Formats: sequence, C-alpha cells, structure tokens
Amino acid sequence: MKISLLHQTDLFRPHNDPDDHFDLACVYALAYQNQIDLTGILIDYPPDHKNGDPDAMSVAQMNFITGLNVPFAVGSNQPFKFHSREKSNDRGAQFVIDVLRNSAKPVAITIVGSCRDIAIAGQREPQLFAEKCAAIYLNAGTGSNEPIGERELEYNVGLDPAAFAAIFKIPCPVYWLPCFGEYLTSHSEHRTLEFGTYFKFNQGEILPSLSERMQKYFIFMLSKSNCPNWLRYLDQPKDDDALSLFCQMNRNMWNTAAFIHAIGKTVKKDGVIIGIENNDENAVFAFETICVRCNENGIAKWKIDKSSKDRFIFRVMDIENYPSAMTKALTSVLMLIP
Repeated sequence: MKISLLHQTDLFRPHNDPDDHFDLACVYALAYQNQIDLTGILIDYPPDHKNGDPDAMSVAQMNFITGLNVPFAVGSNQPFKFHSREKSNDRGAQFVIDVLRNSAKPVAITIVGSCRDIAIAGQREPQLFAEKCAAIYLNAGTGSNEPIGERELEYNVGLDPAAFAAIFKIPCPVYWLPCFGEYLTSHSEHRTLEFGTYFKFNQGEILPSLSERMQKYFIFMLSKSNCPNWLRYLDQPKDDDALSLFCQMNRNMWNTAAFIHAIGKTVKKDGVIIGIENNDENAVFAFETICVRCNENGIAKWKIDKSSKDRFIFRVMDIENYPSAMTKALTSVLMLIP
C-alpha cells in the first residue's frame, strides 16, 4: 500500500548543505511516481549561526515541476526543553499533528534536520503518534558506542540534543539512521562505515541524466541564491557553463536510504532498487533491531536486541559497494521527474 510521508528538513537559501535539495527532489520524485503521498514539508527555523531563510522557492519549484501541491510549514525557534505540553503556538509541531490527525492512513516521517518540531509534537500527542505514525526515520547522530571525548556531536543532533533524545521516547517505530559511524572532529575526513549512512558522489554522475528542468532546479539552487525569479528561471535557456562547473563538484549525502526503505525497498550492490521482501544477499543496507538509550545531551547508546519490536538501526552490509550503489539508486529515482 502506498504510504503517506511527511518530510522534515533544514532546507535554506542560501543552502546550508545542498544535500537537502537532493533530498527534497527525491521525495518529490517518489510522489510523482505515485509511490508515496507527500503530505507536507516541514522546514527548520533558521539557526542563528547560519545565513538564510527556509527555501520556499525550492518547494515551489518542485510543486511546479511535478504538478503537485504539497504544503509546507516552518518550525519553532525555541529549543525543545523550553516547551511544555500545553504550549499551543508552535506552528511546526501543530502542522505535524494536523497531518497525522487528518490522514486517512498512517504517516511515515523523515527527519533530516533538527528533531525539534517532531519531538514537540510527539510529546504533546503521544497517543496520536502511536495510532497514526507508521514510522519515524531519524537521520541524525553517530552510530559509534565509543565515548565522545574531545570530538563533536553530529550536526543535526547539535541543533537540539534534547529533542534528538526525545524522538526515541515517541511510541511509534523509530528507524535510526546515524549520519556517521564514528564521532568526528572539525578536521576529520568523512568516510563510509558500518553504522552510518554517509556516502559521496560526483555531481557529474547524476546531473547530466536529469531532465532539463531538474538540471535548472539544481543550477538555480547552487548559483542563484539571491534571485527571486524561481518560476521564470525554469523556462529560461539552460546555463550549460554552470552545469558543467557543478558537474565537477562532489556532494556528500546521508538520507537516501530512508526514502527508499520507507517505500518498502532496498538497494542491491549494482544500484538496482528491489523490494525488501526479496531478502537479497546483495543488498547494501539493512536495519537491525536494537534497544537504545539517549540522554538529553544527545549521546545515544545502543545494542543489538533481537526481541526489540520498534527500534532499529541502519547498517551498511557492503561498505565497498554502498556509495556507488546508492548513487545509482538516487539517479534512477531523480531522472524520472519530467
């Protein structure tokens, strides 16, 4: 059965990280292909340390390109720990609650930014989440159980550590996709590890395969940070020089597996997307059942637990082939948008 999906993101202009625009395009592609009902986009309130506002233009572009009419909302600027159950003026959390309450079927939620607004909604309406939330896909954190020491919290966790911890208390299935398999310093080099979703590709592996309007969508995001003409730009001649420049750049990615798993699928080492029910030994990722505890500082400890029913962790099953397989899978999803 086709699922409903609510996508939470830190989608800004100028971009914080362009991976968020690839993620947005991915969920729209799945909706355009009628694999999901995309019920809403929830965008973080901009943190003080970043320049840029929620990228309403990219949402508008994707609605125009696909012919969909997906609504969006902006989250709270107050940390999770300052909110009470009775507080009623949080538009982001109320948006989540309304989507769940008004949906005729359970809704999956993908979190690829701050956990704040989903945590507020879950604290306020736990029974609603138990009844109507099919799963939370939590793209945040670090899969290592080693002490953090002098290293850093993963970025999404650091936006609101107490909110990250609160997600694990919500009474619905939680699929945890740690962004990294190890704690990093500011000078660490990213790498693919067993319990982390990170992979990297060269944009030239994907952008030339996309439709002309989708190429313009990415060019506009990467080069036109102050341009207001989001609609007319899509009908202008394509800037081939800009496309050539952006095809030379690498892109870090974290969240693709969440979208693919949410529609009941996984990815083989050759990049082909297949149903989870096939139990293919060539799948490059899977989920393991776990028990997990997380403190309000955002430090999660976990262990494999075969008896667990509703807590899972992402696991790379083929580290060597995972990056290329996920790149091919992402390409196959995006290239079907007109």
